[in-house]
Amino acid sequence: MKLAIVGGGSTYTPELIDGFARLRDTLPVGELVLIDPAAERLELIAALARRIFAKQGHPATVTTTASVTDGARDADAVLLQLRVGGQAARNEDETWPLACGCIGQETTGAGGLAKALRTVPVVLGIAEEVRRVSPDAWIVDFTNPVGIVTRALLSAGHRAVGLCNVAIGFQRKFAAHLGVQPELIRLDHVGLNHLTWERGVTLLDAPGGTAGREVLPELLARFGERIAADLRLPPGLLRRLGVVPSYYLRYFYQHDIVLEELRAKGSRASEVAAIEAELLRMYADPELDTKPGLLGKRGGAFYSEAAVQLIAALLGTGNGAGSGTGVQVVNARNDGVLPFLPDDAVIEVPAEVGSAGVRPLPQRPVEPLYAGLIAHVTAYEQLALDAAIMGGRNRVHDALLAHPLVGQLDLAERLTDRLIAHNRAHLSWA
Repeated sequence: MKLAIVGGGSTYTPELIDGFARLRDTLPVGELVLIDPAAERLELIAALARRIFAKQGHPATVTTTASVTDGARDADAVLLQLRVGGQAARNEDETWPLACGCIGQETTGAGGLAKALRTVPVVLGIAEEVRRVSPDAWIVDFTNPVGIVTRALLSAGHRAVGLCNVAIGFQRKFAAHLGVQPELIRLDHVGLNHLTWERGVTLLDAPGGTAGREVLPELLARFGERIAADLRLPPGLLRRLGVVPSYYLRYFYQHDIVLEELRAKGSRASEVAAIEAELLRMYADPELDTKPGLLGKRGGAFYSEAAVQLIAALLGTGNGAGSGTGVQVVNARNDGVLPFLPDDAVIEVPAEVGSAGVRPLPQRPVEPLYAGLIAHVTAYEQLALDAAIMGGRNRVHDALLAHPLVGQLDLAERLTDRLIAHNRAHLSWA
């Protein structure tokens, strides 16, 4: 089996390598190609990957290239984890919106739109090359904003699925609270990427089973304070709603509070840049043959497990599911699952994943409090995708005007001007 990682020079790649090495019985990787134009970083990461595989007794070969054509040729799956503009662009996404009184964040709000505009054209170009040299390969997108990028890929007819670590993170944390195996926890997870709610948590009788009991009320009663503290949301909100929102709902439910926090502490990008510099120094140590603990502060916990589960299911090498049933939370085409959204919207829900593809499972009706926001953000995502593909100031403005965190004419005007000014080098039409 051949896998390729576009963005293989990322400091995050050793997390994936660690998962591939540990879970080789589920996903028997024979060849791994790291693709990245940053040659020096790429060779540094590749050397560490080889040491991690060797320590685990894994037989996979690791090669590198700057060419998507060469790296993706005959691949079974291609993973996308690129950041157009690097941490410098992320830092701008997280700072210039603050001057307009809006949150600065790399996937949500004006900063998230800027990232989408930079990213979508690049990803579509990569995907076309993958289709040319490996037409049967699956494209697994980790690149944010995952919902918009995955929608772009699916709309262009690619064999693609999006993956986020929010759901598997909740699964692991809930299992730890209850003292059970993660495979016994199944989530009623619904929404869009970075806009989701856990409306139910089932404790299965056995891994891979279908019978179980609902334990979300118990989790909230026993561990509600700890869960809320982890999300930095008021415990009373969780108790009143009876659900667990994702951390990203803070940007909507407590916008002004978060805005002041961001203004006071500076961007997350600067923290990540410092972590990355230290990680690269550690990776250069020829004695290092495990992922360092510092990598956990980089973000993306449990991504490797989620990736292995998903790819194994798609390629038919394992059951591919955290619950052991072939069900995994992914970003996939709606196709009527949430009837208040267009069929071509990309939603984040549990889906049956297998060699035949990805099929989101039916969902019970979504409560108006959540459905309204989901529909609002979906409309924004469609406009954001239009702006990313076709360009133009008016399309950027429309997307911002439609966003729930903007929604005011003068504010959208100011944000549009700043977005274009800060991203002109990445916008072919600007």
